[in-house]
Amino acid sequence: MTPLVEVRDLRVRYGRDEAVKGVSFTLGHGEILGIVGESGSGKSTIAKTLIGLQKASGGTVTNRARATQMIFQDAVGSLNPRMTVRQTLAEVLAHHARGRTDERGGKGADMERFLSLVGLSAAVLEQYPREMSGGQCQRVSIARALACRPEVLIADEPVSALDVSVQARVLNLLRDLRRDLGLSILLIAHDLAVVKNVCDRICVMERGVFVDAGAAEQVFAHPTSDYTRRLLAAVPDVERALAAADS
Repeated sequence: MTPLVEVRDLRVRYGRDEAVKGVSFTLGHGEILGIVGESGSGKSTIAKTLIGLQKASGGTVTNRARATQMIFQDAVGSLNPRMTVRQTLAEVLAHHARGRTDERGGKGADMERFLSLVGLSAAVLEQYPREMSGGQCQRVSIARALACRPEVLIADEPVSALDVSVQARVLNLLRDLRRDLGLSILLIAHDLAVVKNVCDRICVMERGVFVDAGAAEQVFAHPTSDYTRRLLAAVPDVERALAAADS
């Protein structure tokens, strides 16, 4: 099947510095692809280029999805502090949903459905970001993205600001959304622990290039670079948290 997203020899420059140095990858239908690397490796630049926030200096990006949405690392900062959850979702639904809005300006049934998809109740609709935990804010940001009915979801470091137990719940949520909605997900992370039990394939990025790429099991069992082996050191802690969240 033709992939939803196809990237060939992508290059991105910031002035004289080349942040992405000719990477290629595909994202298939219903697939979760992880791009992993430390800060400054270029992984978030790829995400911004795919969503149109950064211009490529070379290569091609072919996106066949009807809609692509992005989840940002700073969930609290990505939400308007002066807007309730209801107002945040109403703003999106005003552009993307159909049907008559309720008397408070939002499509109430749609709002509750999207919140339910991310494991939140309608009780949060009247809350502001400051009144919610970081994990709740991240779930609201995911619900906001889902309200646009995307085929592709780009999650840029969606759990790095959360503690390990909350990380596990958000990662399991992404896995469930892929299963339930057929989403294709590009998951950006700074360590392999975050992606091991979630991604089908993994690309490990260092200084603008991929130093490892392949099926998740292959990258973990047979890493080809010293850099990948160093990233593997953080895996056990998150593995235990994921297992606890599943139980």
